[in-house]
Amino acid sequence: MSAIRLDNVEKTFSVGDGELHALGPVSFSIEPGERLAIVGPSGCGKSTLLRIIAGLEEASAGTVTVDGRAVTGPLAGAGIVFQRDLLLDWRSIIDNVMLPTEFRRNAGSGSRTRARALLDELGVGEFAERSPWELSGGMRQRVAIARALMCRPAMLLLDEPFSALDALTRDQMNVVLQRVQTAEKVTTLLITHSIQEAVFLSDRVLVMSSRPGRILDEIEVPFPQPRRLAVREDPAFAEIARRIRLHFERTGVLVE
Repeated sequence: MSAIRLDNVEKTFSVGDGELHALGPVSFSIEPGERLAIVGPSGCGKSTLLRIIAGLEEASAGTVTVDGRAVTGPLAGAGIVFQRDLLLDWRSIIDNVMLPTEFRRNAGSGSRTRARALLDELGVGEFAERSPWELSGGMRQRVAIARALMCRPAMLLLDEPFSALDALTRDQMNVVLQRVQTAEKVTTLLITHSIQEAVFLSDRVLVMSSRPGRILDEIEVPFPQPRRLAVREDPAFAEIARRIRLHFERTGVLVE
């Protein structure tokens, strides 16, 4: 059974005295343990699609199922990371990571051990007792990922988590995320504007059109996991990136 399945999902928003068709119809599935990336231009409905999958927003048409059950509200088994880290500056780093356990009322000594292990795995363990405002943007996003993984979610939903970072920090975070994905064995959906990031971090890439967002292409990424950044110099990697870029050139999103 697919971990996630979408059938003819659409989203329409009321705008003034009319409607805006923002998304769809979109259909695809994500298998358990798979790493799927969705890449597309701004305003194509990528983030809306993730929010619908997470149960944070309702589709206007179509169905979303997770493990065969219809999504009718926020998913308990999903960890979500947004572009903004949304850390609480009045709580320590480790207390931020433990926040999901408080919502579920299962915090305990084991939870604190789990939080410390995640922070160590993400390379920020030494800052566990510090405040978020003392950390750089990349370090804050590492903490946000640790928080999303705290309750061992079945799936990790990432909405452009590294778009505000500089190029070098973004590369570092790509490597860190890949390592954590492998260690946690978590099904992952990544929303991104970056073609290279989409190819590097995924087993499969879906390419979306401009609004209303639809799937233009589905591309398998053949490189074994884990990957080194040097894989981006492989001609096969460059060809996949070129195939994605050509879609955006043909639709006028990119102009050569």
